[in-house]
Amino acid sequence: MRPSDLSLDDRVAIATPEGVELELTLAGLGSRAIAGGTDLVIKGLVILLLMISLSALEVVALALIIPIIALVLLGYDIAFEMLAQGRTPGKRMSGLRVVRDSGGPVDLASSAVRNVLRLVDGLPLSYVPTIVGVLLTRRNQRPGDLVAGTLVIRERMAGAAAPAVAAPAYAPPVAPGAGSWDVSALDGEQLAMVRSFLARREGLEATARARLAGRLAAALRPRVGGADEPDAERFLERLEHEKAARGS
Repeated sequence: MRPSDLSLDDRVAIATPEGVELELTLAGLGSRAIAGGTDLVIKGLVILLLMISLSALEVVALALIIPIIALVLLGYDIAFEMLAQGRTPGKRMSGLRVVRDSGGPVDLASSAVRNVLRLVDGLPLSYVPTIVGVLLTRRNQRPGDLVAGTLVIRERMAGAAAPAVAAPAYAPPVAPGAGSWDVSALDGEQLAMVRSFLARREGLEATARARLAGRLAAALRPRVGGADEPDAERFLERLEHEKAARGS
């Protein structure tokens, strides 16, 4: 067991095919427990409201209870992870997010796998497999994460000191001129890296944010034809905008 996991979060560096190293802060047991507890309370309220509603309609049957509970316990997490970039309400409150172990956004298949297995390694077994997994695995993964290939990362550090270097202001992607860059050489994994950075950059310390943006931009700029934006973050924003304009 790593005693530090009881109170501190670990960091993991993920090397991308482009030679860019993504540094992620892994969620520890405490922050995951708070997020999971919050979500469990919300799920309980949803189940209770559904039962009350069905009771009022006089259609409550014993055969419906288990399917309703299973649907809420499973569908809640998958729906939020897909619609809110890996964040359930509990994770959002705790500053956590689910991502692929490559650093990219969680997809439907991996979300489904990790949450189906939650019905086994979670509440039915009193979360013992989850606790053991988070404490003993190198990347703080419960069994569902190991099988699905996912990580739970921290997006912001509660109570962290203000960064010594102020983060520069960045303009949103500019629509005029969209389509003028040739982004056909970028594949889905590279685009996922860009979107992952843009989604979590507000939670990064300013110096780390600028360094990571610079590395990503330097690695991807040679693949973009006609790129004329010198600022790293604005380049990444425009890059994502160009791909989105093409339906990528």
